[in-house]
Amino acid sequence: MECTKCDRESVMHAAYSGAYLCEGHFLESVDRRVRRRVREDSLLPDDATPDDPETWVIGLSGGKDSVVLTQVLHETFAEDPRVEIVGLTIHEGIEGYRDESLEACVELAEELGIRHEVVSYEEEFGIRMDDVVEDDPEDMAACAYCGVFRRDALSRYAEELGADKLLTGHNLDDEAQTALMNFLEGDLAQIAKHFDASLGAFDERESGTETRTEGEAFVPRAKPLRDVPEKEVALYAHLRDLPAHITECPHSNEAYRGEIQRLLYGLEENHPGTRHSIMAGYEELAGVVAREYGDDRTDGLEECVECGSTTTREVCRKCSLLEALEA
Repeated sequence: MECTKCDRESVMHAAYSGAYLCEGHFLESVDRRVRRRVREDSLLPDDATPDDPETWVIGLSGGKDSVVLTQVLHETFAEDPRVEIVGLTIHEGIEGYRDESLEACVELAEELGIRHEVVSYEEEFGIRMDDVVEDDPEDMAACAYCGVFRRDALSRYAEELGADKLLTGHNLDDEAQTALMNFLEGDLAQIAKHFDASLGAFDERESGTETRTEGEAFVPRAKPLRDVPEKEVALYAHLRDLPAHITECPHSNEAYRGEIQRLLYGLEENHPGTRHSIMAGYEELAGVVAREYGDDRTDGLEECVECGSTTTREVCRKCSLLEALEA
């Protein structure tokens, strides 16, 4: 089929919009959506100046999402002295997986000429995820452990790097899955936290830029890639020949999220645009819930006696898991 916008051959069909796009117009559409999200979420404040620039730390895993996000933002702001981009890679200690994706991170950072920092679980926590999965003292999925450690490392090091924003490469599929999971679980507090932590525009968040949630340092988050479907992110990485390590973590076994993912695939195939509709309604609902809950979600937060991070208990979740692994 010909491109909807010109007479060149199309490389993709966006069923949710009906458009057929050639390579050039497709790449342009992804760039445009990311840049629009940057504007709509007010990522770059009016008071940012070359003398006092914004530092954006990107969680750079080496996968397609974080690589595409880094590429687009670099091309957008490479000549803008008001923004400094830093890549932060977390090495979990997964043999044959993270080492390869780390190579992709290093290659991309060198190509773009951006600062790149690497933090490992082994250096920070004295653990490797391969060993955690083998021991499993809490009888949990690997992702449950890894998510706690990864969030802690990203937040703490983003703060140490002087980040004004911590950006992650969550795409439309990721966010629609999370939205549906939160809704089906009836977790209003989590919906409010989701909005304030990473969905709402920075000038609309009730408390996301003023307070800390459990186990997280004070660096507000954003997800500029969240309007782009996962398959389009992969196609963008392929067409641009970006150094992305596209493979699934060998320990990934989030059964519930997998069910939601399959459900959304089916809905999107039968009813194109479902993911966009879910997010449009969810973001509006989440904003209402966030305003209703206000600062109540931070009541009772104290400092962990072990590491000093914010927590609702004496020992935060990260430290309690580390204690269980050491026992």
